[in-house]
Amino acid sequence: MKVRPSELTEVLSALASHRPVFHSEADFQFALAWQWQQHAPDAKIRLEYPLPSENRRSYADLWIQEAGITSYIEVKYWKRALRVISGGERFDLVDRSAHDISRYDFLRDLERVARTVRSGHADRGAVVALTNDPLYWTAGTEDTADADFRLHEGRLLSGDLAWGPNAGSGTTKGREQPLRLVGAYRCHWLPYSQLPGQHGEFRYLCLAVE
Repeated sequence: MKVRPSELTEVLSALASHRPVFHSEADFQFALAWQWQQHAPDAKIRLEYPLPSENRRSYADLWIQEAGITSYIEVKYWKRALRVISGGERFDLVDRSAHDISRYDFLRDLERVARTVRSGHADRGAVVALTNDPLYWTAGTEDTADADFRLHEGRLLSGDLAWGPNAGSGTTKGREQPLRLVGAYRCHWLPYSQLPGQHGEFRYLCLAVE
């Protein structure tokens, strides 16, 4: 099972059938790794794997090796408030409202995955974001500080991405550097699960790097 959009979609579809919601990003990360192992029993899958291509200490969410192919996956899980019982288990999600920072971090992960692939340390990779917050997949106004980092449906991401001139220092602290994407990536959000209540719809975005 190599990381290509179709295979990753297959794994996520299988995961959604029995895990439509998660408590946290770590919960999602572990469940995705477990599901991948079910589909590819011979694969070596590691969580929080130290990246060989980074000067500072950085870690890959999922590092997969199978049949001579190395794949690198980063995952994000963005939540809106939702209380629901699923599979006899109670989930009490709370709002995470820092959309601008979340978008920047997702694209910074994409930049890192692409850099790792270009350096030859991985053969391919992907970044995946799962959310029940429709503000991520719907278009907003174009004059916001994080306009370059928007991920709405149909958006084409490419080139240099930077904060707008009205971005506050509290927002950009630790994230001042513009991001540079090699190649182009089209945002296409896919359905993941549908649960009762407001914000019960989950979708995911997968951007793959070859």
